[in-house]
Amino acid sequence: MRNVVLLTLDATRKDVFGLYGSTRGLTPTFDEFGAESLVFTNAQTTGPYTQASFPGILTSSYYLDFGRPKGLSPHRTLVSEPLQRAGVATAAFHSNPYLCEFLGWNRGWDRFYDSMDEDVDPKVPYVHGDHINRMALDWLAAHRRAQPRKPFFLWLHYMDVHEPYMPERRFLEAVAPSLAMSRDEMYALFQKTLLPRDASDPDRVSILRRLYDAHVREIDAHFAQLLSGLEDLDCLAATTVFVTSDHGDEFGEHGGLSHDDKLYCELVDAPLLIHGAEEAGTFHPVVSSIDIAPTIVALFGLPAVSGFQGRSLLPSRSYTQQGVFGEAMAQHTKPDDGVKHDVYFYREERLKIIHRREPESWELYDLATDPRERKNLMDSSLHADRMASKLLPRVQRWMASP
Repeated sequence: MRNVVLLTLDATRKDVFGLYGSTRGLTPTFDEFGAESLVFTNAQTTGPYTQASFPGILTSSYYLDFGRPKGLSPHRTLVSEPLQRAGVATAAFHSNPYLCEFLGWNRGWDRFYDSMDEDVDPKVPYVHGDHINRMALDWLAAHRRAQPRKPFFLWLHYMDVHEPYMPERRFLEAVAPSLAMSRDEMYALFQKTLLPRDASDPDRVSILRRLYDAHVREIDAHFAQLLSGLEDLDCLAATTVFVTSDHGDEFGEHGGLSHDDKLYCELVDAPLLIHGAEEAGTFHPVVSSIDIAPTIVALFGLPAVSGFQGRSLLPSRSYTQQGVFGEAMAQHTKPDDGVKHDVYFYREERLKIIHRREPESWELYDLATDPRERKNLMDSSLHADRMASKLLPRVQRWMASP
């Protein structure tokens, strides 16, 4: 039985990786690792921000399955729970407040770290990836000493790419050596441009993107450190490693910044690679992040989990392509609004449809000819009615949820 490591990258766009066509040289470690992995070229997240996407990754379910979330619903099953019951050692290390113990994400873990009690920098309120690595590797070393034959599932989440975009000088110099900014200047840019979602000044947006890219270079260094640690513990050869992101970030592509309630490619197209599963190469059919947890469970030889809506991605030759879904809601509504400012997407092969309820709108894109989603075909495509019929049953289904 193999071990599994799941690495999730917060707010990390697919198009920053060389293995997905970037020429900026930001991800040499990921690219080298990806060359020996099974790389999914059309993976989609289930939402454009953490609260909407992580139910897909860790519970193989959708954000609005159980109404407006107030924490992790007891009706969801975390991938850690069946693994722990089966005798797999489980550990989680992250620094995202939306995934904390208080909100219920600690179920099924032998060791769960979420940094909520840490004294973090108020301007950059998360623990960096190198510290996440050290804690995870320390746990793994202790586990290996105590129970060397017991398989493990280890989840790590890096927050470093997330705003406010204040990278260390060494990473900024590696990516944009001509950009000389103090931390105070970076934070002021965050406050005056990113927080108000003001994409009106292309120069400021360009600076934000370079700061973001420096963070991408930073997590590549963290990933190299993690791989080295796994090698030192003599674990890597017997471990299947998953790498993905929970969502991307926008830099003016559709008039905004950061990641709110939009469902365009810059936010929901996800990197996804699986290394060490006896498969390598590229896999082009559309897949969803809801397929990650079922794949992990299957790798441990366990039966399918009731309630998981995805399917195992392995072996890839047995994966039958189906349409995938995603959803979100406006993040700044009042608690008594219910879920009325909701938005949904459905994608199959080259077509993608988006429906927003307030204000009412429909968009349909042919991603093969229009990958940046600029030309709305809703009023002209012969596929419009069929695609809408796929999506409509999901709209407001939360009203009948337990």
